[in-house]
Amino acid sequence: MDEGEQIRALIHAYAERLDSGDLDGLAELFADSTWRSQGRPEVFRGVEQVRKMYNGVILYDGRPCTKHVITNVSIVSDRSEVATARSYFTVLQATPDLPLQPIIAGSYHDEFARVDGAWRFSDRMIIVDLVGDLSRHMRGGGPRPERT
Repeated sequence: MDEGEQIRALIHAYAERLDSGDLDGLAELFADSTWRSQGRPEVFRGVEQVRKMYNGVILYDGRPCTKHVITNVSIVSDRSEVATARSYFTVLQATPDLPLQPIIAGSYHDEFARVDGAWRFSDRMIIVDLVGDLSRHMRGGGPRPERT
């Protein structure tokens, strides 16, 4: 597998672990990394701090009932030990009382480092562009939008 595919697989592993409810496994992806969000001033480092960021995720029988769709993945590497990537995400959710709908969309700005021959996250910045009904995805996700 070439380095672009290895990095793409890492980006997708984040989405797969979150959608499956494997929040500990998700946090492990950031063992040697920082995790940031455009809307927060804090910078989170390592497994323990990143894992705490996902404590508010609402699970239904162990899963958040979401599907992260990752698109427009653009990877830049000069074949050294560092690389960057930008990608879009759209999160869909359906629960017993919520019909299938997009709940949030934005982009990931990622940096990677090759450690012992394997690519790892070194930094993730999450930029949120569109927000829908997060009330069934995150505790404190805000009020549900009015439906007409």
